Amino acid sequence: MNLADRPIAPNPYDLVPPVPSFSVTSEDFSEGQRMPDEHVYSGSNQSPQLSWSGAPEGTKSFAITCFDPDAPTGCGFWHWFTIGVGADVSSIARGEILPGTHCARNDFGNNGYDGCAPPQGDREHRYIFAIHALDVEDTGVAEGASPTYASFVHVGHTIARATITGTWSH
Repeated sequence: MNLADRPIAPNPYDLVPPVPSFSVTSEDFSEGQRMPDEHVYSGSNQSPQLSWSGAPEGTKSFAITCFDPDAPTGCGFWHWFTIGVGADVSSIARGEILPGTHCARNDFGNNGYDGCAPPQGDREHRYIFAIHALDVEDTGVAEGASPTYASFVHVGHTIARATITGTWSH
């Protein structure tokens, strides 16, 4: 089977209700650029540094996610889903676990960040990091919940979203 013989998946945020945007940047990679090996599952497996600004008034908390729409699953692959980031937070350091937060389970089955891991021989994958500005402090999503459930709950509370996309392949 040739993994590259499949359609390019859409950006998942094009398929949910539109919300305003704000800014997110990373000291570790630029929009559309290859991510360093520090963020690869088989490498140092550290989450990247992210900074954001311009979230709207009314933001009560944030969620930080990483989704790979290019995984050959038919439904993408969740790499990270941090919940409960305070409205006063505007950055996360490389590899940092923010106090007072928790994670939905990623598709590796872990409660935290697990990095880029496309199948050997597959085309370049996109890793969409999103900062979701939420209208509540607590969405009620428990530690270890499935990322699909967490996403379903969060989409109804998202008042703005900022994204930055990195890429990686073998």
